[in-house]
Amino acid sequence: MAYLFTSESVSEGHPDKIADQISDSILDHFLAYDSDAKVAIETLVTTGQIILAGEVHSKTWVNVQKIARNVLRRIGYTKNEYRFNADSCGVLSSIQEQSLDLFEGIQKSKKEEQGSGDQGIVFGYAVKETENYMPLALEISHHILRELSSIRSEGEKMTYLRPDAKSQVTLEYSDTNVPVHIHAVVISTQHDEFDTKKRMHKRIVQDIINILIPRVKNNFLSKDIKKLFTDRTKYYINSTGKFVTGGPHGDTGLTGRKIIVDTYGGKGAHGGGAFSGKDPSKMDRSGAYAARHIAKNLVAAGISDELLIQISYAVGIAEPICIFVNTYGKSKIDSENIVLNINKIFDLRPYAIEKRLKLRQPMYEETSVYGHMGKTTKKVYKSFLDIEGNKKKQKVELFTWEKLDYLPVIKDIFKLKK
Repeated sequence: MAYLFTSESVSEGHPDKIADQISDSILDHFLAYDSDAKVAIETLVTTGQIILAGEVHSKTWVNVQKIARNVLRRIGYTKNEYRFNADSCGVLSSIQEQSLDLFEGIQKSKKEEQGSGDQGIVFGYAVKETENYMPLALEISHHILRELSSIRSEGEKMTYLRPDAKSQVTLEYSDTNVPVHIHAVVISTQHDEFDTKKRMHKRIVQDIINILIPRVKNNFLSKDIKKLFTDRTKYYINSTGKFVTGGPHGDTGLTGRKIIVDTYGGKGAHGGGAFSGKDPSKMDRSGAYAARHIAKNLVAAGISDELLIQISYAVGIAEPICIFVNTYGKSKIDSENIVLNINKIFDLRPYAIEKRLKLRQPMYEETSVYGHMGKTTKKVYKSFLDIEGNKKKQKVELFTWEKLDYLPVIKDIFKLKK
């Protein structure tokens, strides 16, 4: 039976994503100076105000106010008319020491036996819809906003753009579960007040259709995916007619309110826990990365064209409570056998995950916008400031959970053709 499916994305200037980026940037600075730091940072942004809260256990401290302002400058919140300016907004910190009961409960004499930082369930998902094994509707939604952000940064066209934006893509699937058409594209972008409401809306619609969409097709999408855009594709652009008041002045933002954007766009499943601001002892984050790593490698190896894995943990306990796999009827190997072999191949204790995926690096600010999954593994140099303002550079490997580094092992243990 044919059906429609929709996923959305939000830009780096969206209030919730501002909060995520600040939380992850603070986390990165702690990890840069203390790789064993235990961190859980929550951020709230609203008109002219940033509020930081959470718990930290670390041998170091960082200038959280300066870090938050630097994030805002990078995003582009540098004008007073936005009512949220990096140089003039207030920054209130209420970060405190982590509970000793929790800290002592997860610490063990041997790092290998370190317990989970919390109870919870996590999911990993992969599907052969795109080259990076991500759902197509979400990928296109991310690409639209990445390109819109590039246009804004270049400052040559669509010069009225402001940082806040959202996108949404609806795909039409055939009765054999294959994407056949882009049914609808929804884009809402904040903008300057530069004309009457009617003329502003007309200009923005024309620019989205004639400037943005062609750039998305040319810069991101393969020939096969470009064909999914047709004359029947519907566009809903700034559908209220005007979007001048936006960002934290228009909508309060909080860490962890865009978890479906962060993962699979509603495909597969999500355990419910947010990622940003949490160090890797929190299994909401590291467990989800490990699950994605497993799912992607299994699908790439040919175990199934689509695969979902669930892993559950209990606080203070190292070993997972259970593992569940769903192949959506697309595998010749039964799920029980897949789970048995996952246990043989992957050590899913918290310390083993941290070590395998190098999660104690300050690698997280880059995850906090346009999805934590589906990006390209790469090595970069990043700069950090200590509490006294001294700068250090560190080489960091990003998105390690996206590596296809277990294909030979998987193919060998499942006796697949190499």
